[in-house]
Amino acid sequence: MTIWHRLVASSLRSKAWNGTTVYRSSGHYVDWNKNGGNNLSWSCLQSMYRKYSTDISPPSVDLPSQARVVICGGGVIGTSVAYHLALRGWTDVVLLEQGSLGCGTTWHSVGLITVTKDDPDMMRLLQYSRNLYESFEQEEDGGLGWKKCGSIEVAQTKDRLIALKKKLAMLQAVGEEAHLLLPKDVKDKCSYIKYTDLQGALWSPNDGVLTAPDLVSTFAKKAKQKGVKIIEGVTVEKVLTVDDKVDSVETNLGTIKCEYFVNCAGQWARELGKKTIPKVRVPVHSCEHYYIVTQPIAGMDSNLPVIRDPDGHVYFREWNGGIMAGGFEPPEHGGKPVFHKGIPPKFEFQLLPEDWDQFHVLLEGILNRMPLINDAQIRQLTNGPESFTPDQFWILGQSSEVYNYYVAAGMHSRGIQGAGGIGKYLTEMIVDGYNSLTNLWSCDIQRFVPHHSNKKFLRDRVKETIALYHLKYSNTNFSSGRNLRTSPIHTQLKVSGANFGETNAYERATWFAPDSDEDVDEYMDNETMNKGTFGKPGWFNAVKLEYQACKERVCLVDMSSFTKIEIKSKGSEALEFLQYICSNDIDQGIGTVIHTGMLNKQGGYENDCSIVPLRDNTTHTFSFFLIAPTTQQTRCMFWLQRHLPKDGSVQVRDVTSMYSGLNLIGPHAQQLLSDVTETSTSKHDFKPMTCQVIDVGYASNIITMRLTHCGEDGFVMYIPSEYALHVYEMLIKSGRDYGIRNAGYLALRHLRIEKLFAYWGTDMDPRTTPYETGRDFRVSLDRKDFIGKEALLKQKEFGISKKFCQFQLEHFDIDADVWPSGKEPIYRNGKLVGLTTSAAYGFTLDRFVCLGYINHLDENGNPLITKKIHEYIKDPSAKYEIDVAGQRYPVQVGIYTPKKAYKASDRPTYIPVPGK
Repeated sequence: MTIWHRLVASSLRSKAWNGTTVYRSSGHYVDWNKNGGNNLSWSCLQSMYRKYSTDISPPSVDLPSQARVVICGGGVIGTSVAYHLALRGWTDVVLLEQGSLGCGTTWHSVGLITVTKDDPDMMRLLQYSRNLYESFEQEEDGGLGWKKCGSIEVAQTKDRLIALKKKLAMLQAVGEEAHLLLPKDVKDKCSYIKYTDLQGALWSPNDGVLTAPDLVSTFAKKAKQKGVKIIEGVTVEKVLTVDDKVDSVETNLGTIKCEYFVNCAGQWARELGKKTIPKVRVPVHSCEHYYIVTQPIAGMDSNLPVIRDPDGHVYFREWNGGIMAGGFEPPEHGGKPVFHKGIPPKFEFQLLPEDWDQFHVLLEGILNRMPLINDAQIRQLTNGPESFTPDQFWILGQSSEVYNYYVAAGMHSRGIQGAGGIGKYLTEMIVDGYNSLTNLWSCDIQRFVPHHSNKKFLRDRVKETIALYHLKYSNTNFSSGRNLRTSPIHTQLKVSGANFGETNAYERATWFAPDSDEDVDEYMDNETMNKGTFGKPGWFNAVKLEYQACKERVCLVDMSSFTKIEIKSKGSEALEFLQYICSNDIDQGIGTVIHTGMLNKQGGYENDCSIVPLRDNTTHTFSFFLIAPTTQQTRCMFWLQRHLPKDGSVQVRDVTSMYSGLNLIGPHAQQLLSDVTETSTSKHDFKPMTCQVIDVGYASNIITMRLTHCGEDGFVMYIPSEYALHVYEMLIKSGRDYGIRNAGYLALRHLRIEKLFAYWGTDMDPRTTPYETGRDFRVSLDRKDFIGKEALLKQKEFGISKKFCQFQLEHFDIDADVWPSGKEPIYRNGKLVGLTTSAAYGFTLDRFVCLGYINHLDENGNPLITKKIHEYIKDPSAKYEIDVAGQRYPVQVGIYTPKKAYKASDRPTYIPVPGK
């Protein structure tokens, strides 16, 4: 043990705040006193030494009786939120840490800082973080250990290289410098790397590294300087609520009255969420995360770039003259969940036991990419717990159970990268109710349903979600925790050849294998139909059959996963309530289907839905039936409940599981439905965009609407779940003479994109308005007041700066080229003007089609508001291109649905009738 080790050991042992030493005997878990420091990494010791050399004084036990905001968690996320709140002038803030700052998972972070992700919105957040850290380092009181060494992400396969090209296009779209490298160029950037098995690499010169505990100390120091109170050694025992709103925080030292609570408790966040009534669901589970640190290596480059080898599932950085190397286990190997029965008390500055067997799969990748480690001396294998979520995205935002209860958790070992941006993001959500930084719907806590927080489900799922480097295609799905939320006809669809995907934990058929051997021979590529690809998928011809059946005959799509909500009142209160939160006029006749948005104060979509006024003949009350996207189940209920009258006059109930949904699409849908019901289905008696409650076969009380969500004629039937199987079998049997076929959601996607139909969460979000998406005809500005009206009035008067458009690609080879999938940069006369949002092949248009927004920008790249956005877009001199993995394709731009998209294909095609 060196003199320096002894110095730090002595310093650590002397820290005993509130009677608790930093390291204590823990038995199973690694402990300084028991192991003499041999199981602590050199990097961690250095980090802690710097941490305790800061000017943050030992905590005071003088707990304030009230604060505007209470933050729980003294890691890098909690201290960043505290700092950013203080920047906005919210200094009546208390941060509580049960141990010492950074003692949870922050202290063993490896400190890799990058902007390179798979999403431009995430890139913008990471850019903010990186730039903030650089500014801290440049200040006199900096000292984060920041080093701009750049990073190299290498590709072993052609598909990985395509993924890097997609990233490069996104990086250029957000103004971030990056370059593709040939394999030989990789060797020039880092002589230690094995490069002979590479296809190429991505060089990001502005990436770097820092020391995580120093960042915590800097955030904490700056927050304290502005008046934030930081108190260590305080345990949050319960968050108290009044009317489902944060009221106070109960701790082991007393109670603090507050307006807002922020859960930044890391791997403790789920258990903390349960310490309130109602419980706040935070779906995180701990998993072991490994890295090794070598002894100093002679001649090691101190400015070694960070190396990421995602195909080998590993990463590298220089550390104190040696190399730190770690990774994330691939899904076929699986991660190792930990703390399933609870995190041990006082788990502070502690590690987990070494597990070389678990680490072996990563070690293979490490030794392959960095051969010199074969001869290096390994100082230790570090095993530190990190928290992971069910879908690999962070958890951010306001909880759906308790108002003013915010969460920032589930960082996937990447909290240091995002901490700065997360602090700003959450602060703006708390202070302003929206954020100016970026759109992070994918990280919103309200994307989850109760199933996601089930601990057994989490334990199994995080074995997969730890695989952060696993190559992701558009059809990638997790395999664990499946087949829980299924429709009553799930088994029948499976027997019929359905290929299922998962949306909001619900099993949905994406496409069906053709019924007959003849179909398979003619249309299917069996070797690639389930294989991930960035090009033409193996299911392409199967979906084409479904698409053509929707156009020419009749298809049946199971849409049971859609969110279904019932809104009632004895009088007109329900109508008045919906009029206030909906942009369209809801005061229409019984049985009218009303498409509407629910907007925020900025005029952006919080929800996009269909509402039908119904009459409840049993209770003689006013009733409304609301249909929203599957992903909106939690978010929609939260938005409705948030604005309910306080007198209880309006009742809102989630009835998603009570009703199954069947979508009958195609020119024969009307006749088929007529065969199984006594209700007239003619357009004279059953008009489009109307709803009737009908019988089908032996089943009654089926809420049936004449619409299909994809532009074709047909009906959506919302069936009491106990009748669903009977109705499905009745339609299949009766539909044989019409050539009925099962269809999946991919067919719907191709149909709706071809018609320029926007979907919430994909093409619309809280930052897009009806005027921007071409849905101003679903806004009733003249008849009523509603949330967001003022913002829309301004847009109507002054104009908008962006517009939702359709792009038809030219010179695009669907068999050979990389397919667009969304988030591709859009260029106008060589200048970046937007990003695509979704994409699919248009079978009728015979073109590949993308949807997205064109922004009207000034010379400095700022939005230019104009009432002539249409003229700007359709200017004959404007030439548009879309960048798909580095290849730019000219495109035709449209702001209205192409007329041809409503017509059946002109090309004669023989389509075998199922069963014949």
